[in-house]
Amino acid sequence: MQNSKYKDSKVYLVGSGVAALASAVYLQKDAGIAGENIHILEKENIPGGACDGSGNEDQGFLVRGGRMHEAHYECYWDLLSNIPSLEDENISVKEETFAFSEKYVSNAKARLLKNGQKVDLSSYGLSFKQQAKLTELTFIPEIVLNNKRIEDWFDQDFFETNYWQIWSTMFAFQKWSSVAEMRRYMKRFIHLVDGLYKIGGIMRTKYNQYDSVIRPLRKYLEARGVHFDMEREVVDIDFNLSSDRHTATVIHLKNRDEIVLSQNDYVFITNGSITESTDVGSWHEAPKLKGIEESGSWKLWKKLAKKHEIFGNPDPFCDNVDLQKWYSFTATLKDTTFHDYMQEFTGNVDGTGGLVTMTDSNWLMSIVIAHQPHFVNQSESVKIFWGYGLYPDRKGNFVNKTMAECNGEEILEELYGHLKIQELMKPITQAGKVNCLPVAMPFIDSLFMPRELGDRPDVIPKGATNFAFLGQFAEVEKDCVFTVEYSVRTAQMAVYGLFDTDKKVIPVYDSIHNPKYLIAAMKALSR
Repeated sequence: MQNSKYKDSKVYLVGSGVAALASAVYLQKDAGIAGENIHILEKENIPGGACDGSGNEDQGFLVRGGRMHEAHYECYWDLLSNIPSLEDENISVKEETFAFSEKYVSNAKARLLKNGQKVDLSSYGLSFKQQAKLTELTFIPEIVLNNKRIEDWFDQDFFETNYWQIWSTMFAFQKWSSVAEMRRYMKRFIHLVDGLYKIGGIMRTKYNQYDSVIRPLRKYLEARGVHFDMEREVVDIDFNLSSDRHTATVIHLKNRDEIVLSQNDYVFITNGSITESTDVGSWHEAPKLKGIEESGSWKLWKKLAKKHEIFGNPDPFCDNVDLQKWYSFTATLKDTTFHDYMQEFTGNVDGTGGLVTMTDSNWLMSIVIAHQPHFVNQSESVKIFWGYGLYPDRKGNFVNKTMAECNGEEILEELYGHLKIQELMKPITQAGKVNCLPVAMPFIDSLFMPRELGDRPDVIPKGATNFAFLGQFAEVEKDCVFTVEYSVRTAQMAVYGLFDTDKKVIPVYDSIHNPKYLIAAMKALSR
């Protein structure tokens, strides 16, 4: 129902990731903004941000990455409880995902490999001192961790433990990542520590996240009149900045277009992006590493940051591409040999194993075999899997190139070498029944870079009258970046903070104060 107080208000959402789409839902549903007065301004020709999925059987399917889920994403499941499934409008996306995850339970039986064999994970391999440092990290105030790296907190032996191999590849942390962000993960997900070695408690959508989440969200919003203004890049925003009140006045778009904001209009800004400037290679060509010049959101944030300190500081998050990048790849196979072998070797049915990491890989390569089909346009005879490498500048163990230099064929050659299945897969490759699309992502780990409080702007900066920041680079106390929960929480904070509603932001799930989870985590760490 439209709120008469805001009947003339227009809201412009810069970016079309999960945070923006969630904002549009809450603006229409809870704040009473008319759908036709909500405009999503997106630089690309497809919405969804990092929740992507595209391609076909002939050109190859592609997912740049995957956002993991768990049962206590309170804001995210609140959002998706309102969105009908794409396949069955009688159930919500939340209901569909919970039902799917109950059927395909995560229970990895081959989480880590070494020399092509399963690693014994009956112990996390932590010394008493390392256990103590993990416990201390959980309870130390975040403010004392400004700009500190994980390697500043732990001894070097920590990075050889099973715990670190599992942790770093599951969440994509590096030694040089922010120890403050690791602390948040320890506190936020303490209830999952006991089952980390088997990826226990992790949920996944029925298909890739574009098909399962983004398409239903778009359908829901378009049915309510929300505008998806694609290929409309925002390059700057003007503000009226005074000592205690700050108001957005003009949105500048590429090609000198502009949107003048009335006194009743609002703008929500997604500042920064982990998938900005990505480049896709092919079976025969390696992807190219791009940077800020090819981006939209990073250049926009840098411009805003020069206007006032309340807009934060993007530099720690985007000025060190070599520390932030990693490469992923998606393989499409018109043959079941690989999947049949992995199911037999791991003991996991497709969709139940999660990450398989080659610990002796110079690239620290991991793969995920999702439940098939992973795309709605994928036939039964076609299989896909996804993988990534955390260290793309190192030469491979089987291919005398860095991962960054490799095309799709060479990346799979390296993988087959680690799994010791070169001869098994040679006929499939020679028959042209496999494709692999590698992707260079320069900013994918940018949200984990060491930072200090204030670098991320508040969702609603002090004195802001008609604007807010959304997504992974807005500050949310206690919650964890690199999660869809974080993005949706910023949407709730923005809408419920700027508009009169009877809604409150759902609290962060507080497992750190539950003795049951604390005891289980302590026992697991000491195994």
